[in-house]
Amino acid sequence: MKHHPLKNWGADLPASVVVLLVAIPLCLGIALGSNAPLFSGIIAGIVGGIVVGLLSGSQLSVSGPAAGLTVIVAGGIALLPTFEAFLAAVVLAGAIQLLLGVLKAGVIGDYVPHSVIKGMLAAIGIILILKQIPHLFGYDADFEGDESFIQPDNENTFSELFNMVHYIQPGAIIIGSLAMLILIIWETKWVKKSRVLSQVPGPLLAVIGGTLLNIFFTQSGAQFQLQSEHLVGLPIANSFSSFFGFFTNPDPGAFFLPEVWKLAVTLALVASLETLLSIEAIDKLDPYKRISPPNRELMAQGVGNMVAGLIGGLPVTSVIVRSSANVASGGKTKMAAIMHGVLLLAFVMLIPGVLNQIPLSALAAILIFVGYKLAKISLFREFWSRGYPQFIPFVVTILAILFTDLLIGVLIGIAISILFMVWSNFHNSVMVVNDNKRNYLLRLRKNVNFLNKPLLKRELDLIPENAKLIIDVTFTDFIDMDVIDTINEYLIRAKDRNIQVSIIKSEFKQLHTFLQEPAVITVPSTS
Repeated sequence: MKHHPLKNWGADLPASVVVLLVAIPLCLGIALGSNAPLFSGIIAGIVGGIVVGLLSGSQLSVSGPAAGLTVIVAGGIALLPTFEAFLAAVVLAGAIQLLLGVLKAGVIGDYVPHSVIKGMLAAIGIILILKQIPHLFGYDADFEGDESFIQPDNENTFSELFNMVHYIQPGAIIIGSLAMLILIIWETKWVKKSRVLSQVPGPLLAVIGGTLLNIFFTQSGAQFQLQSEHLVGLPIANSFSSFFGFFTNPDPGAFFLPEVWKLAVTLALVASLETLLSIEAIDKLDPYKRISPPNRELMAQGVGNMVAGLIGGLPVTSVIVRSSANVASGGKTKMAAIMHGVLLLAFVMLIPGVLNQIPLSALAAILIFVGYKLAKISLFREFWSRGYPQFIPFVVTILAILFTDLLIGVLIGIAISILFMVWSNFHNSVMVVNDNKRNYLLRLRKNVNFLNKPLLKRELDLIPENAKLIIDVTFTDFIDMDVIDTINEYLIRAKDRNIQVSIIKSEFKQLHTFLQEPAVITVPSTS
């Protein structure tokens, strides 16, 4: 189903506002966690929305600074002599990504199993809930957007939950609860059936309600008012010239430093992997089942990173949290991502003081709601019904991401999926049946390799003396020479045990070279 970008502004504009509200604290938080200038995160958000949005082929993906890069970015900034040298690495990383797109390296994303992708989405949802609960209660020690288990403050996801009980802000709880109540009400059938109310985004109303409530607390002198550390903290410029002073350029001499190139390669590879994983995941959430072109996405991200590096921004990737908020808010085309970038630029330039009135607890309620939609119980039931080969990689991916980070968790999930694939092939490639009259049929199916040798030898050894055995290899696509040697060795032993062996094979598959002692039955090939 095609959706023209300009014809869906009624859905895309409200979604872009919600993405904007989610993006602002994440851009600032990721910059803070990366030990970078706060405005560099905002620049990355603007570039990710406008530049990448215009070039991307994905309709729902939203790009910006990524939590998964904070450790690499912080390490790079500490290693290099200046922040301007780091920006040179970002520009080079973008050029490398552009080259990867031209070389069609985007196919890598197609090799990630469905269970791992869904596990990644569920894990992000659970992490959002766990990480945002402290912010909902007014404990804002960890930076917004942190997704790793081990936090920069030497706490972890669970210890943060225990620590927050000592720092609870009653005002944050009241504001967060109001925002959550509005979000719940806006999910009811009564609101969705209303022509007027259904046009107003619930998250936007939740933020407005929470902001107005905190302003009321402040002006009335109530003890529940929130201080500035519990509100959005955008840098404020006194004039247009000072605003443009937030932008900076890379150091030209840094392009020749070996450590800059090493960091650029690392950033390019990790950012590309995160992007490919993200667009795969968001395509799974797309109600219209559109497919994003991965190579075009790599090129779009490459251009985006080159622009971000040239004007002072952090590296960008396609990011799941903002993209999920876009889907949950009803965004239909890439215009939602583009408009969120335009609005971000306009707001930080013209009305940063208004945005700085937004309580973090109200935004935490929105993110918790997004997390719930990503990790619904029904998703776990779905994969449980699919059986262990799907359910276990799904759950392992969730746990691995929860206790490490996104990339490590996904790699562990892929490894578990491969193990299950090998296990399935191991058990399904060799099948033995008998009619209880000493007549046995051993059928080799699919691809039979050296991993199947132990099972094959065990099944052959169980066949009793004086039996008749038919070995059927007509259903195999490939037989390893190790397996052929194992069968040939058995044929010699079978004579001593008075076992009559026949082999059925297709005349088309001449690669099977068995001993000629048994009867070889050749059937016409149906291939």
